[in-house]
Amino acid sequence: MALWDRLKESASQMQTQLTAKKNDLKSGAFRDAGMAMCALVAAADGSVDPSERQRVTELILTNEVLRNFPSEDLQRRFEMNLDQLAADFQLGKVSVLQEIAKAKKKPAEARAVIQIGIVIGGADGDFDKDEQAVVREACYALDLPPHEFDL
Repeated sequence: MALWDRLKESASQMQTQLTAKKNDLKSGAFRDAGMAMCALVAAADGSVDPSERQRVTELILTNEVLRNFPSEDLQRRFEMNLDQLAADFQLGKVSVLQEIAKAKKKPAEARAVIQIGIVIGGADGDFDKDEQAVVREACYALDLPPHEFDL
């Protein structure tokens, strides 16, 4: 199977798993960590491209699991995290990873945050090394083993 097909299949599997847990993923910590993860993946290469910002915003607004929360609230939180990363990527990354770490109290939510990162990263069919690296860092912030997610 080609790498492209494996990426699409993996992102699809993660989305299926997330959708199955939708009713369990309603906490504020999950919402905040999920939006921090989306911003981190969008800015994984150290910059925030306007087209990527728009693409991730669309994914957030159409994601079945994230419909548990008001879309304006999600978008505001995503933009706030992106702005931190755009202003100073290294300092912003520390802050965003701290936000992600808030989800580690509930293992199901922590895993779901990582799955969101993989879904966002693989949505364009290219879960690149920068995106994989920041999702791996998020695994450490959540006390989850990266190999559990093939990272």
